[in-house]
Amino acid sequence: MISLIIGAFFSILNETLLNIAFPQLMVELKVSASTLQWLATGYMLVVGVLVPASALLVQWFTTRQMFLGAMTLFTVGTLVCAIAPGFEFLLTGRLLQAAGTGLMLPVMMNTILVLYPPEKRGAAMGTIGLVIMFAPAIGPTLSGLILESLQWRWLFFMVLPFAVFSVVFAFIYLKNVSQPTKPKVDVLSIILSTIGFGGIVYGFSSSGEGHGGWTSPEVYGTVIVGGIALLLFVFRQLKVKEPLMDLRAFKFPMFSLTTILLIIMMMTLFSTMSLLPFLFQGALGLTVFASGLLMLPGSLLNGLISPITGKLFDKFGPRALVIPGSAFLVIIMWFFTQVTAETTKTTFLILHICMMVSISMIMMPAQTNGLNQLPPRYYPHGTAILNTLQQVAGAIGVALFIGVMSSGQRKFLETSTDPTSPAQMAQAMVSGVHNAFMIGLGFAVLAFLLALFLKRTQSAKE
Repeated sequence: MISLIIGAFFSILNETLLNIAFPQLMVELKVSASTLQWLATGYMLVVGVLVPASALLVQWFTTRQMFLGAMTLFTVGTLVCAIAPGFEFLLTGRLLQAAGTGLMLPVMMNTILVLYPPEKRGAAMGTIGLVIMFAPAIGPTLSGLILESLQWRWLFFMVLPFAVFSVVFAFIYLKNVSQPTKPKVDVLSIILSTIGFGGIVYGFSSSGEGHGGWTSPEVYGTVIVGGIALLLFVFRQLKVKEPLMDLRAFKFPMFSLTTILLIIMMMTLFSTMSLLPFLFQGALGLTVFASGLLMLPGSLLNGLISPITGKLFDKFGPRALVIPGSAFLVIIMWFFTQVTAETTKTTFLILHICMMVSISMIMMPAQTNGLNQLPPRYYPHGTAILNTLQQVAGAIGVALFIGVMSSGQRKFLETSTDPTSPAQMAQAMVSGVHNAFMIGLGFAVLAFLLALFLKRTQSAKE
């Protein structure tokens, strides 16, 4: 578990490590915000495309082979990012990092389901929550601290030795926990999965790039193609004897409910983490370091609370945590819709802390509860489904919210008497972020309504 946690922490950390550097990278690499978002969206897109195949790979390769292969890919990607001469090379390195992350997440989740009985999984998943929740949450803070005195390349140079250490540590200590069964490889399923998930995320990402938005054939065309491919993928999985991703896991009601709840939560989490740096630096005029520092307490608390919520889940079940957590999130998101350029830093600090606490009360308890209902043969498929949809939801969330923010900014400046003045530009940023947070509030309300239907689960019989 230590081997897996070390590797996963640094790979997942990279999902948000660059977010706070976006305004700086826009200037240095001479690209727009919507182009630059591909460093975040592309990362999650690759993870989302790769994770469906992980259910198959986990059954084809040993734990050691999967983890060492994933970490080696991630390490090579980190090196490419560190020495990248321009945006294209930086994006290539990010995609290599993402390939490593996409293969690692399901290995970690599947290992927990194999090693721990259902009554102890909450605490184990809580420890993993330190990684899955804490790493992306603390990414902006760490990068803010680094960027205050060093160039953006150090965001990767500093991760590199830890990645190498993780490979060496795992090579020495990591043991295999499952035996490969080598099921049949269905190539058509892999193709449909890649086109389906890839098309939908690409379409959403392109919608914010200003080429006509949703009226552009490139945008709605890829979403339609992706949607059709996904439908064909679903039919294919229900038809073949050995599916790539066994969607019969959805016949277990709490697993289905958990999946929808986690999709909403990931869209809210990743989009909020992307919006706040723009708001802090664009509207409040804060430095990169100050922005990172403002998000530090919430990030730390989020990581520290995850193991506690895991233990509370083992004792009291999901409803005692998820219902109050989601109610709390609705209140926090409403407050975020009320912020202005005059809102104090203390208010932002408190709101961010409260949001991270509420998310830690929802994510891991709900996820553990959903997976607990599955019979053992569905473990690789259940973890693949949850990880795939969370990553795709995060990618769509970032694209959607940054698109809404950019659109709100444009509309405000079009009606402005002096669109070039710093005060008006700050107001435009606040206006755009307001629009995005209103959608976030809608998601939070939906999460609360779903939480009311949660029930404690036992492992179901086939």
